[in-house]
Order: sequence, then C-alpha cells, then structure tokens
Amino acid sequence: MKNLIFSFICLLFSSFNFAQTNTFYVSGTVINAETKQPMQGASVFAENTTFGTATDPNGKFVLQLPNGGYSLVVSYTGFGTQSQRVSNNENIVLQFEMSPKEKMMQEFSIVSSGEVKNGWEKYGKVFTDEFIGKSVNSINCTIKNPEVLKFFYSKRKGRLKVLADDAVIIQNEQLGYNIKYQLDSFIHEYNTDVTVYTGFPLFEEMTAVNDMQKSKWADSRKNAYYGSVLHFMRSLYDMQLAEEGFEIQFIVKIKESDTALKLKDFYGALNYEALDSISPVKILPNQLSMGIIYNKEKPAQEYLNENENEPSKFQFSTINFQSKKAISIEQNGYYFEQNDITFTGYWSWIKMADALPYDYEAPSIPQGGR
Repeated sequence: MKNLIFSFICLLFSSFNFAQTNTFYVSGTVINAETKQPMQGASVFAENTTFGTATDPNGKFVLQLPNGGYSLVVSYTGFGTQSQRVSNNENIVLQFEMSPKEKMMQEFSIVSSGEVKNGWEKYGKVFTDEFIGKSVNSINCTIKNPEVLKFFYSKRKGRLKVLADDAVIIQNEQLGYNIKYQLDSFIHEYNTDVTVYTGFPLFEEMTAVNDMQKSKWADSRKNAYYGSVLHFMRSLYDMQLAEEGFEIQFIVKIKESDTALKLKDFYGALNYEALDSISPVKILPNQLSMGIIYNKEKPAQEYLNENENEPSKFQFSTINFQSKKAISIEQNGYYFEQNDITFTGYWSWIKMADALPYDYEAPSIPQGGR
C-alpha cells in the first residue's frame, strides 16, 4: 500500500513538473495613465491565441501561456490598445499605462478628409474581400458588428482607410472560432491594389453541437494549417522544412528579370542560429527576397482564377525582408519583428477566414502528403 501511495505521489509530482516546464506565467497591472488609478475589467490577451483574461479590481492580471513567444495585448473601451512582446525565456511582470483614445486619434482627425457616410454599404465588400478573404472558408465567415467600422476615402490618393470604435467580431463557422479583432489600421491602395492591415486578434473556440461538427472543424483547421505561414515558421524552427513539404529559393535580379535560385542548404543560406532547444532561433538570409514552395498541396482554385500566371501544381509565396536584419522565430511559430517582413503570392491571398491561433496543435502529416 505504501509503495502504491509513493508511486501515486511521484506521478503527481512528475505531471506537475511537466506542466511547469511547458508553460510560463505573465502577470502585471493596468492603470490609467492620467489618474494613475487601477483599471478593472481591462482585456489582457496573447495576440492570435485563445488565451485571455481581465484585470481584477486592483488592475492586476495573471495569464498562463504555453512555451513560445507572444504579443501580449491590453485593451479597454475608449483607450488606446497597447502590446508587449513576451516569451518563456523571461520572468515577466509588466505594467501598462493606458491613455484615452481621443488624444491618440487627434493627429489622424486633423489630416482626415472626413468619414464616409454609409461607408459599409459603399466599401463593405472591398473590406471583407481584403480582410476576411475570398477562399472557400470565407463563405462561412461573417463580421457580426459592421457598425463599429469607420470608412475614410481619399479620392486624390486613391486610398481607403478603415478604423474601428471597438473590436471587430468575426464568426468563422468553417473553422469553429469566434474572433475579437482589435483593428489598429486597414489601408487599401486602389492604384496598386495593395492592402495592409494590422491589429490584435483573440480567438475563442466554438462549442460543437455534435461529433460531426467537431470532426468537420478539425478537418477544416488542418487544411488551413498545412502550407500556411504558421506551418512554415514552425517547420523552420524545427529544421524540418523539406520533411514538411517546403522548399526555399532566393529571388535575385539577373538582367532586370527576377530569377529563382535553388538552395542546397536551406539553413546555411538563412544563417540559421539556435542557442538551445527552447530559445528563439534567428535567421538572416543572404538575400532580401525568398521564394517559398509548398509542394504537398495545390493552390485553391479561387486563387488560380484570379492569378492565371501563378504555378498550379504547388503553392508559391514570397517573403520580402525590409533590411539586412535578423528575425527571430519562437517554437510556437511566432516571429518578430513582424513589420520587418512582408508576403506576396499565395500567402498574401490568405486572410482572416483561414487564420489559426498560435496555440493550434496540428496533427502529423502521413508520409507522402495528406
């Protein structure tokens, strides 16, 4: 009996120790920048995950996260959103001082040409096409509160800008997520057909009504994950690019034409650097433009209909680095600084309808592809 009790205690200790080594805590306080008083009910969440909480009456919060890197976001109605990068390599205690949004918006209000009346009716389709996307998953993806969106259009610049008074609520019935998206900025340039948007999404898993729906969501999430930026970053971190179906090429100009150079050693060409098994890895590519081939799946037909000259047998995307500066990648696929790289090709076509949180756990790919 004593041996049984001892074994049970050891099992509990081992389980506790395992949990401790695979998660970390972020704690802190949120106060009003003007009054220095604590702010109760502020939303605190790890961007692009399902992990979030709210501050207590003393403005304090504690959040437990799986090992990896995250952008910790704090938001409160009427105040500007703030964010701070965190990872499991640090003992993290933070303080956020929140400022009223009105003061932060003054500069934009001065230069703005004014809000467009009936903006959703005039520009709602452009916004949903460029924000939600046009993939198969977008059909069952809906913005539930379009009234929070404000549209500003400059005819002289051919530019549409969209801001939001509150979090944009996205209901993705295809993947089984509700998403609260703190929209920072959305800009669509009509002259170049380029769209850039930034913000802070918090995912919430829907509750399946039956096993059939649960299985459908699992399949849809799996299809969205494989070949995605998240899949690529995790594969790069693990040095499993070829095994996971990825190939890297450098894009260089030869006689004014873009030419793809195949690489024999992906990690050498990227100057891959890993200090240990849990720290972020760093890459500093020898070229500023990289072509990424995902050869285990063809592009969606909707994409090919819009881009007739793109390859039809594999998914092709380009990563463009802004400067000769290394980026870091965490084990969960989070990378920074995110503003230092941009995507074109297939990845730029993928929007919020296909987005997955950083805590998504992907099933393994069978040998030979899916």
